[in-house]
Amino acid sequence: MSVEVKKEIELEIAYVLFVDIVGYSKLVTSEQRRLLELLNQIVRESEHFRLAEAKHRLLTVPTGDGMALVFYNTPEAPVECALEVSSAASEHPELKLRMGIHSGPVSGVVDVSGRANIAGAGINIAQRVMDCGDPGHVLISKHMAEDLEQYGQWKRCLHDLGECEVKHGVRVSVVNLYTEDLGNPEVPRKFRHARQEAALPVLTEKRTGSRSWIVATAAVVLIAGLGIGGFLLSRRSVPAGSNRQTVRSETQVGETGRPSSALPAPAAAPEKSIAVLPFENLSDEKQNAFFTDGVQDEILTDLAKIADLKVISRSSVMQYKSGVARDLRKIGQELGVAHLLEGSVQRAANRVRVNAQLIDARNDAHLWAQTYDRDLADVFAIQSEIAKAIADQLQAKLSPSEINAIERAPTADVTAFDLYTQAKSLLLNISFSAKNLSNMLQAVDLLEKAVARDSSFFQAYCLLASAHDSIYFLGNEHTPARLAAAEAAIESASRMRPDAGETHLARAENLYRGYRDYDGALAELDIAGRTLPNDSRIPQLAGYIVRRRGNQEEGLQYLLRSLELDPRNFLTLQQTALSYQILRRYAEMARVLDRGLAIKPDDVETRAARAVVELDWKADTRPVHQLMEELRARDPAALKRVADTWFTCALAERDPVAAEAAISALGESPYDYNQGAIYFNHLVLEGLIARMMNDEAKARAAFSAARPEQEKVVQAQPNHGPALCVLALIDAALGRKAEALSEARRAVELLPVEKDAFNGPQMIEMLAMAAAWLGEKDLACQQLSIEMRLPGIVSYGQLKLMPYWDPLRGDPRFEKIVASLAPKL
Repeated sequence: MSVEVKKEIELEIAYVLFVDIVGYSKLVTSEQRRLLELLNQIVRESEHFRLAEAKHRLLTVPTGDGMALVFYNTPEAPVECALEVSSAASEHPELKLRMGIHSGPVSGVVDVSGRANIAGAGINIAQRVMDCGDPGHVLISKHMAEDLEQYGQWKRCLHDLGECEVKHGVRVSVVNLYTEDLGNPEVPRKFRHARQEAALPVLTEKRTGSRSWIVATAAVVLIAGLGIGGFLLSRRSVPAGSNRQTVRSETQVGETGRPSSALPAPAAAPEKSIAVLPFENLSDEKQNAFFTDGVQDEILTDLAKIADLKVISRSSVMQYKSGVARDLRKIGQELGVAHLLEGSVQRAANRVRVNAQLIDARNDAHLWAQTYDRDLADVFAIQSEIAKAIADQLQAKLSPSEINAIERAPTADVTAFDLYTQAKSLLLNISFSAKNLSNMLQAVDLLEKAVARDSSFFQAYCLLASAHDSIYFLGNEHTPARLAAAEAAIESASRMRPDAGETHLARAENLYRGYRDYDGALAELDIAGRTLPNDSRIPQLAGYIVRRRGNQEEGLQYLLRSLELDPRNFLTLQQTALSYQILRRYAEMARVLDRGLAIKPDDVETRAARAVVELDWKADTRPVHQLMEELRARDPAALKRVADTWFTCALAERDPVAAEAAISALGESPYDYNQGAIYFNHLVLEGLIARMMNDEAKARAAFSAARPEQEKVVQAQPNHGPALCVLALIDAALGRKAEALSEARRAVELLPVEKDAFNGPQMIEMLAMAAAWLGEKDLACQQLSIEMRLPGIVSYGQLKLMPYWDPLRGDPRFEKIVASLAPKL
């Protein structure tokens, strides 16, 4: 394979045909060899294989029991090849084949032996589509079918099968391709079985040793609230509890023309499901509110360790404040649970009174109640007793290890526990907010005080590691010192409880956020899920990892699964909306954000995100403009929280006055370019405004002043692509062509798409932008063309309106790219 072909495969959309021999593993070695040689011969003799190979538009990779063929000429090539192979194989009844076809991003890589290999969402989904079939089937993804429908002769050969659940609970939409003579017209067994189970009136549960998710056979998956970065566990199972339902995409079709999974329909709540609502603080000293929250949270945490229960996570339940009238039936419906636990805590001197009552959310019936009046030192024993009593009331089965986990006290120091609870509240409330960094730093301070008081406070160390990793990962402080602090906290936790699920979860976060070690992180998540069956962070983190690996659809499914356990988690809701944005499925993104606003109608960051949908999708700045005018009139202080969006809108509208006002609103905060890891300091922003106004002298002065500041950032983070690409842009503005292109290319190398499918495309975008500013239009259009073919943030509105791209306007190649992203009428 030539260097040129390899480079194209790494960055372009390909058409993948996956073929395997059915029953291969059951054959004796000699028969395996004979059939594999026969399959190779048939494939190599097929006309479309030879045509693509002759034009260097094909990559072939053996898979043990078959092969993957990667075409990147036309959607018809793999289909024609599949039918040719099917025809030739029909003359050999002993050769039973099944095939799957999908189009998507595919990376050309070289394995340890120096041979070509492939990776990416295109190959992943093609294999999973194939896995849905029986001998003789040629199955294609719904996405691929839509491409084929543009060629009229294929329409009569396409037969929609609907959705199929494949590895890790992911669902794929599949179409059966067959003609009068070729293919298999029968409905695959997987689909027949799924339809039979769907007709059953009840939910069936299967317990397995790995505590896999329960398959919902009665209806579409439960997500009772909102449906708002593959989980390629190789051969691993999904890390999750057993008492779960799978996520299905809604049959409603949005403006994108694809089934929507943004608004899953609710199903009946599982009988063994519960939400622990905030307890009421009855103490005379109101500062004991954090202590009360901690008691409630520990009961929730204890219950969540029971695999036989479905337990809603804390960030969702904390929205239902105590001390006010609650509509318990409505809460149960919103959270998708059959039972609720309410209570109160009164702390005075060294005594504590805890009252708890279990309620059936379906009929308001009180099922159990108990009051505990003990010494303060016994508070953690009370929490364990309540958790075990609730499990008994719900007839949940507890394993010995689950009993031990429930009975283990988090700490013996009540003050340390208060500090931990305060930190946990700060970290749980992170969203699109500009306050993220200050909240995280405050949480770190609280947790360090907690472990200083109790050096054996295991949970505090785990949370401390998570906070450090988040600060490092988000680019706020991407330094070795911050990463080392995270690892020190993990080591402290590991010394105490090396096999705990929380330890493995902390290590998974560190491997992902600190090193982008996706395989290692997923392996740790798999272990963590065995003892943390109700922890929504596990599918949430899996979704982020899968998304960054380029498997956007699978990542979306994991985020939706996380929402089963945490349906009102604002961060997960917003990240799910971001997944739709990356997929450029703006109608679904809008619906998700609208549902988020139904919960928090005054959340200004989410209101801004909703307004930006129209800018990205339709190049319409009016919603953002109107929001900013409203905030300026009614709540000027809130402008700081959405100053990034304000600045973007100002540039799109070519309004220098508004842009300067947005910079002022930012305060000391840098500008977050496109919700990624790229940050512009204020001098860069001044330079951008001057460029927009064609004030060359002012622009040069601003960028010249910005350069030494950005050099310091790069020196502190020499291998951080996002920091380097900003320096490249500054050098491009200053006409330092060699330096700019070298830095931009280096940024792409440091953070390639294959390593980070979310931020990687933005490195390509920065290279395109720098090239455009330098007059290198061929390179700019080439890189921009590559980026727009990948899932990502770049949008029609940005290319059409933003002054960054003015040097390319009028170039037919650029205008074609812009038109390709325009909304379809």
